[in-house]
Amino acid sequence: MPASPTSTVAVPAGLHLRADGISFSYPDRRVLTDVDLVVPAGRPTGLLGENGSGKTTLLHLLAGRCTPDAGSVEAPGPLGLLRQELPADPRTTLGAVIDDALSRSRRIERELTAAGEALAAQPSPQTTQQYDELLAAATLADVWNAERRAEIVLAELHLDDHGPTQQIGRLSGGQRERLALAHLLIARPTTWLLDEPTNHLDEDGARFLTETIAAHPGPVLIASHDRAFLDEATRAQIDLDPAPQGLAEEPGGARTYTGGFSDYLLARFDARDRWEQRYRREQQELKRLREAVRDAAHVGHEGRAPRTEARAAKKFYADRNAKTVSRRLTEVRDRLETLEQEQIRKPPAELHFTGLPAAPRGGDGTVLLAASQVAIPGRLRPVSVSLSAGERLLITGANGSGKSTLLDVLTGRLTPAAGTVSRPASLRIGHLAQDDEAAPGRTVREQLGAREGSSEGSGPELFGLVHPRDLDRPLTQLSRGQLRRVMLAAILADPPELLVLDEPTNHLALITATRLEAALEDWGGTVLIASHDRWLRRRWQGEVLELEGAGDGAR
Repeated sequence: MPASPTSTVAVPAGLHLRADGISFSYPDRRVLTDVDLVVPAGRPTGLLGENGSGKTTLLHLLAGRCTPDAGSVEAPGPLGLLRQELPADPRTTLGAVIDDALSRSRRIERELTAAGEALAAQPSPQTTQQYDELLAAATLADVWNAERRAEIVLAELHLDDHGPTQQIGRLSGGQRERLALAHLLIARPTTWLLDEPTNHLDEDGARFLTETIAAHPGPVLIASHDRAFLDEATRAQIDLDPAPQGLAEEPGGARTYTGGFSDYLLARFDARDRWEQRYRREQQELKRLREAVRDAAHVGHEGRAPRTEARAAKKFYADRNAKTVSRRLTEVRDRLETLEQEQIRKPPAELHFTGLPAAPRGGDGTVLLAASQVAIPGRLRPVSVSLSAGERLLITGANGSGKSTLLDVLTGRLTPAAGTVSRPASLRIGHLAQDDEAAPGRTVREQLGAREGSSEGSGPELFGLVHPRDLDRPLTQLSRGQLRRVMLAAILADPPELLVLDEPTNHLALITATRLEAALEDWGGTVLIASHDRWLRRRWQGEVLELEGAGDGAR
């Protein structure tokens, strides 16, 4: 059981993160419209939504790093925003980063000591108030445990193997992201805004973070695609995805769900079903009312011909029919007008993975690649592996054990310092890497269409991974999640003999990741995956290779 880096502190009253009517637009599109949210202290909350829905943008708005077009934000400070990497010079040492994280606690402790001495020497309302305010800040920041907290955090995030003189530019990408998280946990600001905090955490690290969040006395808002982590660490969810709204209302806002992620998932699916059912009922009623308006203008008593009595009687019945028609027509038109104004919008088609293409034909049992005692000092311990056609292999291991490095060795991106790799020269490999970058100047359409076999003028296959509206957007304008989906769709457009996926569920929305996992289970092709996703690992049906730690620098 990992140690807690802090002691539990009583939650001050009214310590809430609040946003009212937040709207924000980029030059080419609106991202957020009229978003209201409240994140109370002591109730860690997940921030959910499809890729591109504005989660990261909202976090930056809440942190004050950009200004909303409308609305206001109230956040108890200081506020900590976890970003993907520390914004520091690569020559900065690990010791300097930790000292910076500890600087506020050390300053508050010094000021509290001085205030206590001043109060003892000359008691007054002013010195008493100053001491009380500093004591409250020190208690909330848990300054007395700051040094010990730093030791625990570095150990639990597997950063204690590096000395204080280690330059952060020499750390791997995953280590730098863990260092950014360590900086926030050690500094212990009042409000935490966490953007994908578990991307490079192993299971023990995620468990430690969950316990640390539970002990934190301030507001915590978390944007994450880690379903297991959200289920364990959060007690409420804020969803930015569309919800039922009237046609007269501008789409936007946010919906709050109580409970963990599993609770949210059930509630969201139920809400989606109700939305679709209501929309169908309203459209059927609109059609009926429009037909009734058209028919009522021509018919009095439906199915009854005009009477043929005397002229006075004819006039009596004609007047009565006219009044009936007029009343019915007025009622129908009023109902139609009301429903046309109040009808809800059509539920948008949810982006979801529509399935892998057919696997290339190949004889089962044929060895596609084999590696014997491949190793890279500091990154990958000696390991042997063999993969035959039709097999599915999951590579797991603690963070730093070399999962990504092994994939790069097996696919030919890296040459091992020791050992050998055997694979046919003609083997077609589709490799989704963690560090795929956007080609400057290239659009989504060009990335998807620039593949062998694409006919001139034909639209690219999207597999439900890419919105058609994004086809002409430059790759450099996409979020990390959107870019990964484009890269995966590009690989699937020409189905490889060997599909290699490095952390495939990272940055993918819930539904997309779930459908991708289901599709991989049914695909007849050869699959090689490296992942620390606990949901994926718990449901994996193929072979598993667990790597041991490789030491300093591994990723």
